[in-house]
Amino acid sequence: MTSHPAAPSRRTLLRALAALPASALLLGEAPGLLGSALAAAPPNGSATRYTIVPFLNSNDGTVNVYQSDDATDFRLLRSSAYTPPAGRIRDASVIRHTDGYYYVTYTTRTWQDTSTTIGFARSSDRVNWTFLYNYTVPVANLSRAWAPEWFVDSDGSVNIIVSCSTTNDQWIFTPYLLRATNSALTAWSSPVALAGIGANHIDTFIVKIGSTYHAFPKNETTKYIEYATASNLAGPYTIRRTGDWAGWGSYREGPALVQLDNGGWRIFFDGYGDGNYYYSDSYDTFATWTAPAALPGISGTARHFTVIKETVAGGPSLARNTTRSFRSANYSTRYWQQQSSLLNLPVVSGSSTTAEKRAATFTVVAGLADASGYSFRDAAGNYLRHWDFRARFDPNDGTSTFAKDATFVLRTGTSSGSVRFESYNYPGYYLRHYAYQLRVERPNGTELFRQDSSFVPVAAWA
Repeated sequence: MTSHPAAPSRRTLLRALAALPASALLLGEAPGLLGSALAAAPPNGSATRYTIVPFLNSNDGTVNVYQSDDATDFRLLRSSAYTPPAGRIRDASVIRHTDGYYYVTYTTRTWQDTSTTIGFARSSDRVNWTFLYNYTVPVANLSRAWAPEWFVDSDGSVNIIVSCSTTNDQWIFTPYLLRATNSALTAWSSPVALAGIGANHIDTFIVKIGSTYHAFPKNETTKYIEYATASNLAGPYTIRRTGDWAGWGSYREGPALVQLDNGGWRIFFDGYGDGNYYYSDSYDTFATWTAPAALPGISGTARHFTVIKETVAGGPSLARNTTRSFRSANYSTRYWQQQSSLLNLPVVSGSSTTAEKRAATFTVVAGLADASGYSFRDAAGNYLRHWDFRARFDPNDGTSTFAKDATFVLRTGTSSGSVRFESYNYPGYYLRHYAYQLRVERPNGTELFRQDSSFVPVAAWA
């Protein structure tokens, strides 16, 4: 267990808040605070699965496949999962089609080379991929066709937004719309430029909410990701936000959005100017965003990707209204135990005293703040909650803050039978042990953190 900086106390954060301008609070930029965001997950026995298929900073000839259950901590599913028979694979975008297969479309050449085709491959399991074909984009005098992005409309139609430049100026890109004209995704409509976004925009990513299309293109002059809306997929779009409107900074590209379990929207983007890959969240339909944070583990490795979200069977399950003890997944003799109101991880065994066994036994109940989550009660009737990021037991004071602090969302653990507990009111923060003390902390992308935050529910000691 490596050393780490101490988490700031709530009092420290409140003092920091007092020193922040009002605009920082409105934009969710207060350090360490997550506003009104709350964690959520599918029901017992199901899991959310986010999949990305990025090319690599060190190699644009292949892609890795990663998956995550919280859209933050991505674990490698397969290294070098797909290598095309010729050319390169950059900017891979992935969907799951109605035929049950996963499809990627991608840029087929390096940025230095003329690139008039986009590639296609498919997989039944996200691990083994088969090359399908390269498609020549029929734009007159085409020089480069880059960053094809899937978009499945609410009517079920499958589309691709691809950034194209011509020989007149090979570095001035315009977004074009292609629509699949068969269910096999082998025939495409004539390309149509998206009206209103205009030239010198690249990497346009679109989501639809209700009847409105929301587009996120990169402006190649300013290097900022902009925001536009339209009532039709092909436009005309009105650019609503420019410059550093979201606080993400410049030299950002490859935006991709996905809706989280808690209803918020997360944008991922490539911070190619500084080597990090970032995410940022919005809970007010893109008006304001949280301060960008680097994705743990894959920053510096993954480049330009999109995300698919699925709800799959086989997720974690934990019975409520039962007593359980919780064993560390990576320290098999150590268990949760309440010690002087704090939750620690001492050794507990058959030779432990009755009092020690009783302190290592907890009642699992429905979450105080959300019945789909979980809360934990000790023998004295106190509830597990986080305070100053430390896990401890306190009497329920009936406040909303306490209920949220004492509610956790169930996630899959690293080993068979193990689970992880995500903080309800600090999404992306997990109960983990460090120096045999339990805290809530944000993952750092390492396997050690995943093991330290995984626990096995077992028969109660008392």
